[in-house]
Amino acid sequence: MKTYRHLYPEVWEFENLLLAYRKARKGKRGKVYVAAFERQQEEELFALQADLRGKTYQPGAYHSFFIHEPKKRLISAAPFRDRVAHHALCQVIEPIWEARFIDDSYANRIGKGTHRALDRATQFARRYRYFLQCDVRQFFPSIDLTILRSELAHRIADPGVLWLCDQILQSGQGVLSEEYSLVYFPGDDLFAANRPRGLPIGNLTSQFLANVYLNTFDQFVKRELKCAAYLRYVDDFLLFSDDPRTLLAWLGAIQVKMASLRLTLHEESARINAVADGIPFLGFRIYPDHRRVKRRKVIHYRRKVRHLVDEAAESFEKQAHLKASLLGWVNHVRHGDTHGLQRSTLNIRVPAVRLT
Repeated sequence: MKTYRHLYPEVWEFENLLLAYRKARKGKRGKVYVAAFERQQEEELFALQADLRGKTYQPGAYHSFFIHEPKKRLISAAPFRDRVAHHALCQVIEPIWEARFIDDSYANRIGKGTHRALDRATQFARRYRYFLQCDVRQFFPSIDLTILRSELAHRIADPGVLWLCDQILQSGQGVLSEEYSLVYFPGDDLFAANRPRGLPIGNLTSQFLANVYLNTFDQFVKRELKCAAYLRYVDDFLLFSDDPRTLLAWLGAIQVKMASLRLTLHEESARINAVADGIPFLGFRIYPDHRRVKRRKVIHYRRKVRHLVDEAAESFEKQAHLKASLLGWVNHVRHGDTHGLQRSTLNIRVPAVRLT
């Protein structure tokens, strides 16, 4: 197995940091913290380079907040300086794993994404009669950092890169501790409660490292279970077969494999169903010949639109926000059979701005 050495200078190279900074600021140049960094761009980047090169870099504190769609999640935002460091690291080490990831892993990868995953699920739905759907319970809070660190060290032999990975992992350790319900696995003692775990939701590094963590599982499904029709998006995954008994056997094997990664499935939602009944996946219900948006997604968005319409009378900025939201929603739901839904949702009257 090939291991990679002499990578760390590539991480703190100034050109790499400059590119990382440009990626980190994308879509956020109006934010105060980005503008503050930008005003002293060269000084900030040279200071970050010195900290990385001298191994004196210390990540800052996270800013955490909850979102409630599609479900309640604790999001943890790193300081902008740290986001630049995250991009710089990923630009160097991500290609090492990208070549090893399976094609049908769709989250947080260039050229993949939600809509590609939906299209792939539709292809499988047209070829197989049954599917097994699973998702991981408390995925990001449950990720075991000892296992993840070992997986990184299998490929990377550069002590500098591993040091930076450790700094980032340690900075996020415990951020999601309140979101985690302790699970004991076979062979555990009482000290298992003290195992370091959890990747902050919201970090670029967390998204990438989540794929690294589950790559072992992806390879297991493809190589050992020999499932020809499998796809995963973050911690949601589907397996297809014409034989429900095969899917049931796979489910048992998957539970054992997940336990080796110190993960568990949502048992109440792990199900084997006929493809003809529809596959609820990534906000849609997928059938062999069409695709619908989930009803609760429609209800939630219509409530949101009503709120945005009420606000639109306050300023032209709020009207622009409403327009951007509608365009983004249409761009998403157009990947289903939703012409009537789009017309009914877009048939709204925007009030004139009140000038005071």
